[in-house]
Amino acid sequence: MAELVTGEAVALDLRVARLPSRGIALFLDVLFQYALLNFASFLAAMTRVLDEAWGLGFAILGTAAILVGYPTACETLSRGRTLGKMALGLRVVSDDGGPIRFRQALVRALSAVFEIWILFGSPALIASLFNRQGKRLGDLFAGTIVIQDRIPESALLGPVAVMPPQLAGWAHSLELSQLSDGLALTARQYLLRFWELLPEVRDAMGQRLVDQVVARVSPPPPPGVRPEILLSAVLAERRHREEWRLAQRRARRDALAWRGAPAAYGPQPVPAMAVSGSAPQPPPVTGPPAPPPFSPPGPGQPRFLPPPQYGHGPYEQVLAPQPPPRQPPPYPPGQPHPPGR
Repeated sequence: MAELVTGEAVALDLRVARLPSRGIALFLDVLFQYALLNFASFLAAMTRVLDEAWGLGFAILGTAAILVGYPTACETLSRGRTLGKMALGLRVVSDDGGPIRFRQALVRALSAVFEIWILFGSPALIASLFNRQGKRLGDLFAGTIVIQDRIPESALLGPVAVMPPQLAGWAHSLELSQLSDGLALTARQYLLRFWELLPEVRDAMGQRLVDQVVARVSPPPPPGVRPEILLSAVLAERRHREEWRLAQRRARRDALAWRGAPAAYGPQPVPAMAVSGSAPQPPPVTGPPAPPPFSPPGPGQPRFLPPPQYGHGPYEQVLAPQPPPRQPPPYPPGQPHPPGR
């Protein structure tokens, strides 16, 4: 691990690439470049048959493009990765943790021509062995560092803290409400980097963390327990309780969803009509509606009279023309009609 400080004064813990992985990535890149050089040499030889000057120029241009252009373009466009670094999960970043720039990639590529191709990598090997962050000369000149970009899944998702069997009973009775998330995260990082620390630094840091944790939990731990074992027991119990709490919450949510009970989340709002009573009902219809009052219009008003042929409608029985009443005969019923005149 290497602690890098950004321009905003934020400390970053980066996993620096180790020398074997960098060597394998470099070997893959050199192998790929060597294959490209052979292909370019073949094309230059074919061109030299036609014109020797064109063949020589093509050979120089192709060599420069492969040795300098290939790593510069790859690291600039892919944010610090070549084909070999992609295969090994490595990446080149700036000293402040930011992405590599074109100028930095060009400086690294030009330096690699001398320290890797001309001097067969001996300056790069010596500089990497004597540098704490494994930098070669090109990294020192460009202000870059090679980090491990792809971390194994077990280092990220695997359980860092494991419950020791001898402390299971004590950890089960712990009161962990005063243990803050920041202190728990610090203890987890300590366990994650346990084998990367020097023994004296590891023991001193572990004892400081144990003193802080013991001051916030109860009951006190059994005597004679190593710091890393005690921290592992506390973190394992804390993770177990968090998992149990999440499982209970998920079970309650699934039960509510299965019953389809949205009312369990609180009383539902009551409609306003339910408070004041039912809506008023319209009066029952007993017959056809009464016709409008047809009357002679006033002075200066339009004339509004019923149409002569109304047809079917609500006023059909009122506005339909009524047949004239039958007049009784002038003679008594049962008597013959008078003779025509």
